[in-house]
Order: sequence, then structure tokens, then C-alpha cells
Amino acid sequence: MLTRMSEFEGTWRLLSRIDRATDGNVRDEPSLGSDPIAMITYATGHFSAQFMKRDRATAKTMPASSNNTGTVGGYDAYFGTYRIRDDGLVEHRLIAALTPQNVGMVVIRRLGTRDGQLVIELDTTTASGEPVMRTLTWDRIA
Repeated sequence: MLTRMSEFEGTWRLLSRIDRATDGNVRDEPSLGSDPIAMITYATGHFSAQFMKRDRATAKTMPASSNNTGTVGGYDAYFGTYRIRDDGLVEHRLIAALTPQNVGMVVIRRLGTRDGQLVIELDTTTASGEPVMRTLTWDRIA
């Protein structure tokens, strides 16, 4: 169970972002693509995140899905505060976001480390409503 964030504080670069359906198969997420560029920063009680589709020429605006934010033209950015809940999950409260409907949103994440990398997991849905588990793996850069 996660009880403190100090090991996660810093700036991280996205290595991979995988959506896996309940049948175990990987699902492509078109708004940011299968290999987006991203950075996330955690500081005491605060966080910020930015995601961009590598080829934004084909990007379009996508609405938010369950427990997740939406994108505008292949880009998503938001920042806010976080707290560790009693169950060890991390609650992120969005103070500001590129997409207006995401402002004030609260999203729940599972955070952990594996081989010195930050691993963030969340339950969400595809654009068509199919449940998936998203796994984001990050490498510390600062």
C-alpha cells in the first residue's frame, strides 16, 4: 500500500502507455496514439502532466472517458493537487486543464515503482466505452 509520495517526487518522461482490455488484448487509443510524448511532475502535494500525440497532423479532439481526461488536437495538459487515500490509491484533483470540462475533475490512480521506474495504472474506457486498464511507465529525468 502506498503511504508516502517522496519516492515519486520529481519529473518523469513517459516510456510507454498501454491500454489492455478485460480479454487481455491491447487496444489502441486514437486521441494520443500508441506512443505519445509526455512528462509528469510530482512535488509535495502538487502535480502537473502534459501529453502529446507524436503525429499531431491526424489528431482530433476527444471527449473525456471514465476516470480520465479529454484531449484537444492530440494534446492534453493539466495540473492540480494530489493526496494519498487510506486505501493507498492516489487521488488527483485537477485545478486547471486544457479541456474546460476537466477542471475540478478528480481522478484515481495506482502508483508504484518497478526497476526504478514509476508505474501509474488506472481503470478507464475507450472512446467506444469498452473498459480498459491503462498502464503508464515513466523514467525519472529530474
